[in-house]
Amino acid sequence: LSDCLACDSCMTSEEGARVFQQNQKEFFRVLNLNKKCDTSKHKVLAVSICPQSLPYFAAKFSLSVNEAAKRLCGFLKSLGVHYVFDTTIAADFSILESQREFVQRYQRRNQEEHALPMFASACPG
Repeated sequence: LSDCLACDSCMTSEEGARVFQQNQKEFFRVLNLNKKCDTSKHKVLAVSICPQSLPYFAAKFSLSVNEAAKRLCGFLKSLGVHYVFDTTIAADFSILESQREFVQRYQRRNQEEHALPMFASACPG
């Protein structure tokens, strides 16, 4: 989240407030609180890993991407994270949806003035 450019193109103000709450300091604060209290009072911590980050870890530690994913997941769980989600399938769905929209726009290019160009991007952060 420290790389977020706060361009607001990906979120509403409510989501922006939630993103603001999700930072390294808050993450470690909750981890420490969870260690000190009864498990019935734990806050559930969930981490999502984007597919773009795994090759970085794999290269840095001379691992395969799958091994890097397993080790990163294990590390996060050892810290006290309850759930670790891989967002690869979400990225795949996003690409498929962008592809579908582009084909529709391309087919309408002669009927609608603003069908093209189509701008799309992933988060620049």
